Amino acid sequence: MGLIGRLKGRLGRTRSAISDGISGLFRGGREIDADLLAQLEDLLYSSDLGPVAGTLCDELTRLHRRGELRDEEGVRDALRALLLERLAQPVEEVDLSHEPTVILVVGVNGSGKTTTIAKLAHRFQAQGKSVLLGAADTFRAAAARQLEVWAERNDAPIVRPERDGYDPAAIAFDSCESAEALGIDVVLIDTAGRLHTQKNLMSELEKVRRVIAKRIPGAPHETWLVLDGTNGQNAVLQAREFTSAVEVTGLVVAKLDGTARGGAVFGIKEALGLPVRYIGTGETLGELEVFEPRSYVEAILGGGD
Repeated sequence: MGLIGRLKGRLGRTRSAISDGISGLFRGGREIDADLLAQLEDLLYSSDLGPVAGTLCDELTRLHRRGELRDEEGVRDALRALLLERLAQPVEEVDLSHEPTVILVVGVNGSGKTTTIAKLAHRFQAQGKSVLLGAADTFRAAAARQLEVWAERNDAPIVRPERDGYDPAAIAFDSCESAEALGIDVVLIDTAGRLHTQKNLMSELEKVRRVIAKRIPGAPHETWLVLDGTNGQNAVLQAREFTSAVEVTGLVVAKLDGTARGGAVFGIKEALGLPVRYIGTGETLGELEVFEPRSYVEAILGGGD
């Protein structure tokens, strides 16, 4: 099964809302009019596209007035082009040429952050890279234990705190130092779940970044924000909170399974303009996909495998 086919299965809820919803609007050979366009806008809002829904329907209305939108197929084609435009981002591989490449992973507790780190480790190892995990989420004792379990499953070394409440920056520093000593290719550093209202934690995260840069100039080379795909537009709010306080370079949208509100990805891109690096499509280590805008849109609107 190709990527589009896998995504169709995982994005069933969003696909049903949008693709099946459009078919329902045109049932019985209904022609396009202002009432249909208004219902289409409601449909897109309910699919968790948020403010993007309004701008999409404004453009569809303009196309209709110019006589360029005549039937269901025309609506799908126009909507496909508009959605792809909003997901546009450079097609590029993650640069893992640094020795080591240090990736800081941030996100609120429960977003799927730790599991995402495990999936990233698995993916990079499959590319022939050695990986070390750094358990810098020292505010939750369970976090380090959870990451240690994943490290064992991936057969990857881990640097973790000796006791609860250990300095996160010290763990980050030790992780970088160990990676250099062991000749590790990629360092993935977990951090505590933080929101902008937790000023002390945000300050701690900045300290972690400074300490990493002191040990390895230019690092962290990437800072990725993990967002829960089941949170819909709330994920957009979380993203705004983090990016206002942290220099985020990319996004990973986790939990894009049968319960996900896949439309939120469009709102996230519209609001932040940050590249979506990966999407998590299940619970196993292998269920992490490189984000491909065209495949994502086709999985929602319909298209070949």
